Amino acid sequence: MACQKPATNQTDVSNNTDKPNIIIFYVDDLGYGDIGKNGLIGAETPEIDKLADGGILFTDVHSPHATCTPSRYSMLTGEYAFRKKAQILPGDAPLLINPNTRTLPDMLREAGYATGVVGKWHLGLGNGNVDWNKAVKPGPLEIGFDYSFLLPSTGDRVPSVYLENHNVVNLDPKDPITVSYKKNISDRPTGNDHPELLRQGADKQHGNTIINGISRIGYMKGGEKALWTDEDFPEKLAGKASDFITKHKDEPFFLYFAFHDIHVPRLPSDKFKGKSPMGLRGDVIYQMDYTTGLVMKTLRDLGIEENTLVIFTSDNGAVLSDGYDDKAIELLGDHKPTGPYAGGKYSSLEGGTRVPMIAYWPNRIKAGQTNDATFSHIDFYASFAELLGEEIPQGVAIDSKSMLPALLGESQQGRDFMVEEAFSLGMRHGKWKYIQPIPKKRRIPDFMDKKKFIKGGLSHQPQLFNLEEDIAEDKNIAEQHPEIVALMQGKLDSIKKVNTVPSK
Repeated sequence: MACQKPATNQTDVSNNTDKPNIIIFYVDDLGYGDIGKNGLIGAETPEIDKLADGGILFTDVHSPHATCTPSRYSMLTGEYAFRKKAQILPGDAPLLINPNTRTLPDMLREAGYATGVVGKWHLGLGNGNVDWNKAVKPGPLEIGFDYSFLLPSTGDRVPSVYLENHNVVNLDPKDPITVSYKKNISDRPTGNDHPELLRQGADKQHGNTIINGISRIGYMKGGEKALWTDEDFPEKLAGKASDFITKHKDEPFFLYFAFHDIHVPRLPSDKFKGKSPMGLRGDVIYQMDYTTGLVMKTLRDLGIEENTLVIFTSDNGAVLSDGYDDKAIELLGDHKPTGPYAGGKYSSLEGGTRVPMIAYWPNRIKAGQTNDATFSHIDFYASFAELLGEEIPQGVAIDSKSMLPALLGESQQGRDFMVEEAFSLGMRHGKWKYIQPIPKKRRIPDFMDKKKFIKGGLSHQPQLFNLEEDIAEDKNIAEQHPEIVALMQGKLDSIKKVNTVPSK
């Protein structure tokens, strides 16, 4: 199969003799403004701020999508999620990534890396109708990871168990697990029927099987000894990550550390409960920072921090109210989770995908930088490939472009055009932000405004904003600049026509 060298904005930047370890910290629902360096009020993030002081703080980096499953798909495959029609998955969905697709961990493993994933998965498992009492596959091990320790979907969905490699942890074969997202198959109480048993109130969608005092999406029977305790996530996940790092300290490794924090349900451990005036959301921001610090301490203790490239970022923008009554809105105070940007998780506006990001690598990256280059997590694939001198086969990671010079702080040049995905497609081009209209026959969803209290940004009309003059995306100037609208829509149309092919 023909191969291509990943495209870049600047030549001759690899120039490295040793392969760095690579860690991607992928926080869940952390908004642009939710770290200290970006104006956080009501909590503190000293560990994350330390990474920024020692590396690069980016101002215009985007998650590939405004929701979790599509962002993770795009980051790991180098393909826009719309090519797969990827959406937020139920907890019993089949594996979204085709095992024949050559993924980011595949590429890194072929370059000599040990590869591991720890934390929230939410990319589906198995081929459908998973039997949780047997080996659950295909999964991470079939798409390039050597090791996995997972929350199978998210904390607000069943099954509420850990999955290590192919098997549920601590499962008693005499108490098998059954999961249904269609009907109640369990004798466990539900939140909708017994709200008096809940530690947090929940909407109807999140009001099914109660586990650890929290009602979840979906129904689960059995598996009592395998059930997780949400408050244990920080120590449990950081511990598994540290074990993986320690095991592979003498060889290059790639760790994808996917936080559950600060996603709902927000259940901080006793160490952080009540620490923030913002309530539970502020508490889990403290906890997320602490968890980051635990993993970084492992690197320092092993003496390998200097040659580890650490990426800290988030899977999409912030959301406050997302199914549970944890007083995140009432206790917000003066804090602005998306910073100066409009929208948030689910939204087509900048707050949906513009997320905090830090790159830290003491051996290579000059400390104390700020970088304004525009690019997306979808570009990790081609950037790492260029760093390691790996060729990308034709038809693989087709939407990924190397941003290595910017990622290393050697350039401020970003993408000329960058796609933003939500419930419509958007496009960034310098100061211009374009949002493609949705079809007139399609109703504009109102759940963002009415249930999430987030400005969705969708319209039946083309929308164009000048972000230099209108950072809040309040003034649609599409009619005044039809030539820019035509340029942006034409670019989107050309991108949509490109096809991908399996590669393994």
